[in-house]
Amino acid sequence: MNVMQPIERIRGGVHENERHESGHKHVTGTAEYIDDIPEPAGTLHAYLGLSQRAHAQILSIDFEPVLSAPGVLGILTADDITGENDVSPAHKHDDPVFATDKVEFHGQPIFAVIAETRDEARRAAARVRIDYQDLPHVTDVLEAAAANYPLVIDPLKLERGDIAAGFAKAKNILEGEMRIGGQDHFYLEGHISFAIPGEDDEILLYSSTQHPSETQHMVGQVLGVASNAVTINVRRMGGAFGGKETQANLFAAVAALAARKYRRAVKIRPDRDDDMTATGKRHDFHVGYKVGFDDDGRIEAVDATFSARCGFSADLSGPVTDRALFHADNCYFYPHVRLRSRPLKTNTVSNTAFRGFGGPQGMVGGERMIEEVAYALGKDPLEIRKLNFYGGGGRNLTPYHQTVEDNIIGRIIDELETSCDYAARREAVLAFNRKSQIIKRGIALTPVKFGISFTKTEYNQAGALVHVYADGSIHLNHGGTEMGQGLYTKVAQVVADEFQVDLDRIKVTATTTGKVPNTSATAASSGSDLNGMAAANAAQQIKARLVTFAAERWGVSEKDVAFEPNTIRIGAERMAFSDFIKIAYGSRIQLSAAGYYKTPKIHWNRSEGRGRPFFYYAYGASCSEVSIDTLTGEYQVDRTDVLHDVGKSLNPALDIGQVEGAFVQGMGWLTTEELWWDAKGRLRTHAPSTYKIPLASDRPRIFNVKLAEWSVNREETIRRSKAVGEPPFMLPISVLEAISMAAASVAEYRIAPRLDAPATPERVLLAIERMRRAARNG
Repeated sequence: MNVMQPIERIRGGVHENERHESGHKHVTGTAEYIDDIPEPAGTLHAYLGLSQRAHAQILSIDFEPVLSAPGVLGILTADDITGENDVSPAHKHDDPVFATDKVEFHGQPIFAVIAETRDEARRAAARVRIDYQDLPHVTDVLEAAAANYPLVIDPLKLERGDIAAGFAKAKNILEGEMRIGGQDHFYLEGHISFAIPGEDDEILLYSSTQHPSETQHMVGQVLGVASNAVTINVRRMGGAFGGKETQANLFAAVAALAARKYRRAVKIRPDRDDDMTATGKRHDFHVGYKVGFDDDGRIEAVDATFSARCGFSADLSGPVTDRALFHADNCYFYPHVRLRSRPLKTNTVSNTAFRGFGGPQGMVGGERMIEEVAYALGKDPLEIRKLNFYGGGGRNLTPYHQTVEDNIIGRIIDELETSCDYAARREAVLAFNRKSQIIKRGIALTPVKFGISFTKTEYNQAGALVHVYADGSIHLNHGGTEMGQGLYTKVAQVVADEFQVDLDRIKVTATTTGKVPNTSATAASSGSDLNGMAAANAAQQIKARLVTFAAERWGVSEKDVAFEPNTIRIGAERMAFSDFIKIAYGSRIQLSAAGYYKTPKIHWNRSEGRGRPFFYYAYGASCSEVSIDTLTGEYQVDRTDVLHDVGKSLNPALDIGQVEGAFVQGMGWLTTEELWWDAKGRLRTHAPSTYKIPLASDRPRIFNVKLAEWSVNREETIRRSKAVGEPPFMLPISVLEAISMAAASVAEYRIAPRLDAPATPERVLLAIERMRRAARNG
């Protein structure tokens, strides 16, 4: 045995700042996305033909101008589908690949053109002649309710306590309503699928999907083949944010249908306008609420209904609207509470998952109620927030009957309030507003409590595959997908830490249904939690075999065998990891393992509205200060301070990046990003020219982001870390609240401005005018 001196630590283990495994490729343009994959000779291109009506019967279709266009080989319609004409993730058979006799939203796919080039397919699709008979349509959620439109799925009710007794006890009761807008995902890489036919019924698909296994199943369902005939590969996506959890299924199915029909490779990639028109978005909500409270501002009872524009089909609207209710309490205890969802059908594209999955909309509704109480009593909203926090005897049970056991929001708020000098800055804002006639300022400090786990319990499982090769290099594959968030890097760090080898020994390969089956979507902020644990389990299986082998081979106790940095210690001696692996291979030790993990403790009974849907909670808080121009409604974010809880961070550099990105994206949702349909049911905000995501100049002028470095997850998660993808998205609620305070200053803070979201300059200006009228009227 070679004797080696101990090495202090490995490079790139857990809890270390490590660059994104593809970061250098992103900035140099060498990261390969699906549209960069070299096309085999004879590759064809598909393009969708979309409905030009919001709701109509199809009377006739003339495809002759399409088929006679240059480069066109043919078309696909529902008649070409040999399996089921459905890609509904809710399995309600309400989401056809191609519409047949009726269209239910403007932009619904009716057919696809197959041509030699993408440009030829796109131009040909526009030549179709379709005769429609228009039917009544609605695009607004309240209009849908008034027209008695159906619910797309059964609603949820969460109830605890005695709601009537709670309101009877309350000294003060107020009622109100709020509209919360939707949001387009606006991923940098749009939807794309690339299908290559194989032998018999086999199809290989490169798909920009967050949920490879569901895409696999849906393609099999549409083709009428078993899932084992369909392989989905995903190396990376150029952003997703939930928009590629179910929406990729359509494009994968169309590419696969065409590839099978023509026995040639087929690629489909819509342009940005059609991508935005034909794919789902964040649900917009109308929240009607009634809240009872005492003279100090302590809430006694809450009764609220969350109505959502779901679109023409169910998609994921059930769990999205459920999660809105799960987060309507945010960090606050409601002694008596009733929360109801109303997932309404509309003649719009079916809305879908988006970062936070309904939680942000629920939380904004909850914070609106806190704001209302504060203005009604003439108090600082932060005072009302802290008064109503979970904690203390009998004040830890959520509306869904889960006990909050890991509450750290008090410490988060106290530390941020001190570090950002909130009290002094609020006084300075009040003083400034007393003197300034045109520019008004606002400041707000808001908390976040976000539940982590899929509420669909079966999704809380993951698999991974780890190979250790004879030269000591390690191959890692798992069911999570990489969309820029750094999941591949974090899971590789976990495996490096398990084997105690440098990170550059680990090679993470493209996610594929051919290696890890039945994967869950990379969503619900669970990517690292699930796949990190599965990969660790695989590594631990291999390590256990190696420890047993070493103990037998060298005659020592198993407890005297240890994995140390890039070495194996056996008794009092050490051997290089690669040398040890070579010996193990020569002794016929299995150096491969399939790992598995399922989240413990969770359970949920939707019909009863009770259970423990979340394994744990992630917490955070932000303080934002804004300035608004009362003549135009324009504003800027002057400063934001964030303190966010990620448990014991797997990679602080990546986590801070996630917090910063989520904040800016969430701020865009609440301020500038507005979806607008015209009277004909057409989405008019379908391109960068009309849909305004935040610019670099929109970020807070001063932007201080810190992680709560003292936090350690009380649950046995991967290395005691916490999820980071979604929770920080709700931090910019502080921006909306600060804008609200600035608007309220024109009426001496006596009236809640009741700003709807997004708080565009137009809405801010209208709120200011409303405040002025109210002030004049006494």
